[in-house]
Amino acid sequence: MSDKEIIKEQELENVSGGEYCTVNTGDSRDAAIRSYPGLNAPVVATLHNGTVACTTGAFDHADGRTWAEIYSPVRGWIKASILGYAW
Repeated sequence: MSDKEIIKEQELENVSGGEYCTVNTGDSRDAAIRSYPGLNAPVVATLHNGTVACTTGAFDHADGRTWAEIYSPVRGWIKASILGYAW
């Protein structure tokens, strides 16, 4: 596991809200977890379909997409539709 994938306890102290969601890209591709919302943001990790992620409850809009912030199993931003959110 890389340093980018390790969740530090102090990062989770102020996390509230959110819910557990299952990653589903709709095909065999992995989901990209980005450092901030947007397609140009650096990818910090990838998650396989079926992985359970926990959101912080924060959402943002960038590049015509809605993004959800997750803190587990890695901290970053993922397209909200991959977690089943539809707006």
